[in-house]
Amino acid sequence: MTTTPLPARFSLADAPALVAGARQVAVLSPDGEVETIPPGAAASRLRDRPHVVCHARALGRRLGMEPFPAFDVLELFAFVLPARFCVPTPRGLAEALDLPIPDGLEADALALARAVRRLLGLLGEPGRTEASDPVAVAWEMGKAGWPWAPAVLAALARPDGPDRASARIGMRVWMRLPEWEQEPPEPPPTHNPVDPAEARRRLADLLSAAVPGKAAEPRPQQADYASAVSAAFAPRSAPETPNVVLAEAGTGVGKTLGYLAPATLWAEKNGGPVWISTYTRNLQHQIDAELGRLYPDPAQRARKVVLRKGRENYLCLLNLEDAVRILPSAPQHAVAVGLMARWAAATRDGDLTGGDFPGWLVDLLGRGRTMALADRRGECVYSACDHYSKCFIEKSVRRARKADVVIANHALVMIQAALGGGDDGTLPTRYVFDEGHHVFDAADSAFAGHLTGRETQELRRWLLGVEEGGRGRARGLKRRLEDLVADDEEGLARLDDVLLAARALPSEGWAARLSSDNPQGPTERFLLLARTQVYARASGQNGPYSLEADKTHPVDGLLEAAEALRDALARLAQPLEALSRRLAQRLDDEAAQLDGDQRRRIDALARSIARRGTLTVEAWRSMLAALPAETPAQFVDWFAVERLDGRDVDVGLYRHWVDPTVPFAAALAGPAHGMVVTSATLTDGTGDVALDWQAAEVRSGAAHLPAPAIRAQVPSPFDYAGQTRVMVVTDVRKDDLAQVASAYRELFLASGGGALGLFTAISRLRAVHERIVGPLDSAGLALHAQHVDPLDVATLIDIFRGEEHACLLGTDAVRDGVDVPGRSLRLIVFDRVPWPRPDILHRARRDAFGRRRYEDMIARLRLKQAFGRLVRRADDTGVFVLLDPMMPSRLFGAFPEGVEVRRVGLREAVEVTRGFLLADG
Repeated sequence: MTTTPLPARFSLADAPALVAGARQVAVLSPDGEVETIPPGAAASRLRDRPHVVCHARALGRRLGMEPFPAFDVLELFAFVLPARFCVPTPRGLAEALDLPIPDGLEADALALARAVRRLLGLLGEPGRTEASDPVAVAWEMGKAGWPWAPAVLAALARPDGPDRASARIGMRVWMRLPEWEQEPPEPPPTHNPVDPAEARRRLADLLSAAVPGKAAEPRPQQADYASAVSAAFAPRSAPETPNVVLAEAGTGVGKTLGYLAPATLWAEKNGGPVWISTYTRNLQHQIDAELGRLYPDPAQRARKVVLRKGRENYLCLLNLEDAVRILPSAPQHAVAVGLMARWAAATRDGDLTGGDFPGWLVDLLGRGRTMALADRRGECVYSACDHYSKCFIEKSVRRARKADVVIANHALVMIQAALGGGDDGTLPTRYVFDEGHHVFDAADSAFAGHLTGRETQELRRWLLGVEEGGRGRARGLKRRLEDLVADDEEGLARLDDVLLAARALPSEGWAARLSSDNPQGPTERFLLLARTQVYARASGQNGPYSLEADKTHPVDGLLEAAEALRDALARLAQPLEALSRRLAQRLDDEAAQLDGDQRRRIDALARSIARRGTLTVEAWRSMLAALPAETPAQFVDWFAVERLDGRDVDVGLYRHWVDPTVPFAAALAGPAHGMVVTSATLTDGTGDVALDWQAAEVRSGAAHLPAPAIRAQVPSPFDYAGQTRVMVVTDVRKDDLAQVASAYRELFLASGGGALGLFTAISRLRAVHERIVGPLDSAGLALHAQHVDPLDVATLIDIFRGEEHACLLGTDAVRDGVDVPGRSLRLIVFDRVPWPRPDILHRARRDAFGRRRYEDMIARLRLKQAFGRLVRRADDTGVFVLLDPMMPSRLFGAFPEGVEVRRVGLREAVEVTRGFLLADG
């Protein structure tokens, strides 16, 4: 972030508040006078003098301006209330600060002024506790030109700043963080079952708990659901034969509390954790919030409930220390580093991808001073780090071992299962996979192999660290091992062999060398020929999408290059395996000499080398060995060039399982005693109940387990026939984006906002956005869009939820993450039938799972998932429109029984939308 300093003659007292609406801008003067001006006039005013604004970067983009000096209230909010979230709008600030909710542009301007007064007032409140020193941090930020610094220091009654000692350590917030202590391992859980009647009683207790803003009412369907899923918490009757329940719960059943009832009861009775796995970060935090019913005391909930994600999601304190250390030579970063330091001191768990980290800070401060502070692959030195005993990741790992409920994501659970254990080599015995319709896709990612430029360079960085001329501070294997093998000649020799062999992997700049036909080393030569094969055979080379080609009939020289790379990888695999064995041997040979920390480091490094190094390299060698022959039947191999905005960003050989739930089921069958796979969309609605459940069992992995799964289906309590309207528009050509955009425009206008537009391709989304943003703006409807607005999906959804008349465009991530009850979501428009992308992997799966039946299943499930977003509570109403005249009637099973799907022209769709939603509103 580059701070634009204020002109010397201006102060906060002189600054008007400015907010931009759809067609005009409101300005509140310091004297309390409000005037409205056109956007063009606003830009010139902002250049002339600083204003109080909300999200200066977004405002500048809206007005077509370069960065300008301003008092951004979001920065003040992040400083005063670190680790607190607000929707980044005037209304969101008002809600977060318990101020009057603004209604209209003039009220928004007044809300900003009130927010400033409230925030500065909070700083000076008697008895206020601070996790970091606000005076010292604000002083450092002020020296870099932070415009809020004088007002903040005045509110703290320290206009002259901190004393010398405080100033020296002000940004070093890690010094105040508590340390974790090593504890003995937990004993295994017992095996007491959860009776269905017990589950119902626990559910009743959860529903009766008083939670502000989370009123709940008993529903017979919810109790039936809790009773059904309790079967997964019975003792298993045979080895590697978990009790599996497939539970489809219609929207509105309340499945979260339904499965938490038996899960928390089992954890209490047996002294072991239940892992709740989700697909979206949003649901992780919803589940955490729901557990406030059972654990209302925050300290107790912190002990009982832990959120777990991959290491790359957490702030690395060593990265933060590096950022603070270079401030004297890079003072322009002080504002960003100061706000991150304030957050780091106050955060619950250091999670940068949800929870108490406001996603809009990334846009305000830049990725380099926010997300880049995460613990990226290849950097961690574990117990050799000065911050190891305070590390957010290590804390969460240790807390999870003693928790009752661990809320993880599918990616982490799959990877731990694939590797045979977590950080301590153990796996839980009880799982709940919420959003279970994503298990197949999550397993597909976890068990795939990618021999690409990006992945091979990542491994080189992991082994060698940052090399001369490289960027970052990744510490290689030598740095992580040097103190442990300093007196071990054999270990040092094996390490040297690894580092020498690793130079066969590509270094930085590999993509540019391939583009200039100048490969270096066996990996780059192979990648260049793989790229040649793709470009020789793939169609659509002038388009924006990635390119693919079959591996058969390789171009000249490709097989020879593959064999040379396979030999080079063998020379790397052998010393990696030997080094891992040597470290493991030392645990035995030096059992009496090694202290606890040394043993843990050696064990962790031995396992890490085996997993990150040996297993990866051997998987690549297996893929290369199959090039001249037939790919094993369970796999699909192909070459691809990944592209972004018309540029090649990666190239290589890819391998996926045809059915990735096969390795998923095998990995979980051993440790798991019980497993719930639940979703509102487990079955796809063919009309044949037996076929629907068979497909659900295949896509969840249950079909590959020894014992049959228990099936449970609890219908939604909603009256979909009365609460919704579903239409297929028959006179809009889906391949004519001008017609598609016109349809979106007229439907969004008819609904008066509260509209979600879903797209099957990013290029279609951007083209429609460009055509409709102006007309909607003129009508007073704000339009937000994924892949257009530089905000994360969760923040876009939060803004959409908070503005009743806003519109949002998005792709799959929005479809899966949006949870917006009420009138803020009352219309969903899909650009066309969401058929699966016809790529090489899809071709193999279509052949394996039944061609049209498989394609219909995917399309039905996507439509079903999208429709399920529309009605989230009993008094919701909404309209669902599909702009595809080719929509086959056999897909109508995606919609609930009793819902009429009407084929209409655009004119009638607009009239029905307007009439139905106006009658409701």
